Amino acid sequence: MKILFKKGDPLKIKTDCLILGLFETEKLPREIQALDRILNRTISKAIQGKSFKGGLKESFFTFTLGKIEPLSILLIGLGKKEELTIDRLRQAAGISCGEARKNKASKICSLLINIERKGLARDLLAQAAAEGSILSQYRFLQHKTENEKNKKIEEIVFLALHDDKNAKAIANAVDVAKKICDAVVFARDMISQPGNIATPAFLANEARKMASKSGIKSKILDRKNMKDLGMGGLLGVAKGSEEEPKFIILEYWGGNKKDAPLVLVGKGLTFDSGGISIKPSQNMEEMKTDMSGGAAVIGALKAVSDLKLKLNVVGLVPATENMPDGKASKPGDVLATISGKTIEVINTDAEGRLILADALGYAGRYKPSAVIDIATLTGACFIALGRHASGLMGTDKELMDSLVAAGELTGERVWPLPLFDEYTEQIKSDVADMKNTGGRGGGAITAAALLKKFTSYKWAHIDIAGTAWIDDKDKPYIPKGAVGVGVRLFLQFLRDAETRKGK
Repeated sequence: MKILFKKGDPLKIKTDCLILGLFETEKLPREIQALDRILNRTISKAIQGKSFKGGLKESFFTFTLGKIEPLSILLIGLGKKEELTIDRLRQAAGISCGEARKNKASKICSLLINIERKGLARDLLAQAAAEGSILSQYRFLQHKTENEKNKKIEEIVFLALHDDKNAKAIANAVDVAKKICDAVVFARDMISQPGNIATPAFLANEARKMASKSGIKSKILDRKNMKDLGMGGLLGVAKGSEEEPKFIILEYWGGNKKDAPLVLVGKGLTFDSGGISIKPSQNMEEMKTDMSGGAAVIGALKAVSDLKLKLNVVGLVPATENMPDGKASKPGDVLATISGKTIEVINTDAEGRLILADALGYAGRYKPSAVIDIATLTGACFIALGRHASGLMGTDKELMDSLVAAGELTGERVWPLPLFDEYTEQIKSDVADMKNTGGRGGGAITAAALLKKFTSYKWAHIDIAGTAWIDDKDKPYIPKGAVGVGVRLFLQFLRDAETRKGK
């Protein structure tokens, strides 16, 4: 899909569909007034007839019958102006492009990047409008042999009005959105691949290819390297799989050489059967998505490089399958991790914390300014928060507050959960330093309590078990399937950190 930015008169641009936004009860903006007069007050009549009120997510479509260059127009409701948020605009943009696509438009022109609201930065609004438009059109069609019924959008033009003094800032916002969306699509593609294709080796190769194009330093550790390092958690999970495990290291050095890097750690379980503690067969096909955290980290590093952030960022992804084999780890086994700490395996389906323990231990080698891990870690977090927020735990309030703020701006919301010492009591083992499950109560938190034992730095943990995948119906800018959650959250957090550093 071609993404363009232009400046000019919306009535003179050749496009299949012109998209405009309208607030509820708002007087028609000047560009819509001019359009309404040319179209014999079609818009005014629709509003007066209450077929379109400008309510949030409402839409109105009409053909222009050759009276202007755009073949059709689509109005998208933005709701009450004082209630507009960054993410509401992102959602409206996604819906508008979806409606245009339903009406068989292949080339569209959106004016939503021009939306203004007091108290919200114009560049953030423009970026959100662009993100919603682009991300809503994602489809994973690589393995389909039949033509899709719905026509694709081939081109989106984001149009700034010809007299807009802020056009340069808006153009930059659109460019930022495009680069971030490219990274989200990259992550979604990896997550969407079936497990017979997206193996640990596949994930490592995708990361390596991306790194070579982006000027990122990459290194892939194999089983021997892991054994030499003492990564018993990762190797213990990998024992039951025929696929070789990989430990992916990505290093971006865009800041001062003396600055400690921020390390992102992503769980890379390319397929999780549960191992000996095998999962129920229903919906097990979705376990190809258990590497969503790893995909988010790889995607985030791509965008960090594309945006040339003046920061040092390292990405670590422990990648393996979890399969039931004669050599697989068993309940009751004890695994020694890279830090020397031992873990008793109570349930082999609680494997994510085992591989992350080694990755968090390895992260300490960088003497990081902070470490954030992201993982589809616990069903308990999905039960607690559903699909509307990811769980957030950690050891540093400032770090966690920054992630909460980034989540509000991106719509990838995170919700803090407690990490009291009492939860650590639940994972005490009689035969090892700890056990990998602490019972049903507080399951998301006891998993984080285990991870905490492998951190000696500022640390935050994001559990995306409920937010990584949509299995029921499309959302405004997230089609059913892989979300790519974490990429935009990380980029907002990192860009905020870059801004704070520059002050």
